[in-house]
Amino acid sequence: MTELIYTGYAADDAAEHRGWVLGHFMPPGDPRHSDAVEIKWAVHARGEKRAQWVAGEQRTAAIFLISGRFRVDLPGRSVVLDRPGAYVVFHGVDHSWVAEEQSTILGVRWPSVAGYAVQDQPGTTAAGHGAASAGRPVPA
Repeated sequence: MTELIYTGYAADDAAEHRGWVLGHFMPPGDPRHSDAVEIKWAVHARGEKRAQWVAGEQRTAAIFLISGRFRVDLPGRSVVLDRPGAYVVFHGVDHSWVAEEQSTILGVRWPSVAGYAVQDQPGTTAAGHGAASAGRPVPA
């Protein structure tokens, strides 16, 4: 069996893929390539928000707060992650988010599928639901 090992720094590696460090969008043969799961390390400035509400979500997501204050908006309610270690898990639920303070989050999403991305818009983060960009898919 061939050993595949990758070491890095999440903040550095995440910059290339909108925060995502593991998922289907990594090159085949890279230990970070996975169709089963995606992992995101993201640092969001105060006031940063998702560019579009995610509609028609079919995946499961878990968002863990590392630092700051981060709000996840779900249909009919909002969940505020207000101290390190706070988290929310949801499956097949449309959602959006806002960084109420500068926040670092760890996101885990499964399965890893192509087709979730939006274009950058002023004052927002391109992290919504939409068609993948031309070329290699860009994770949402």
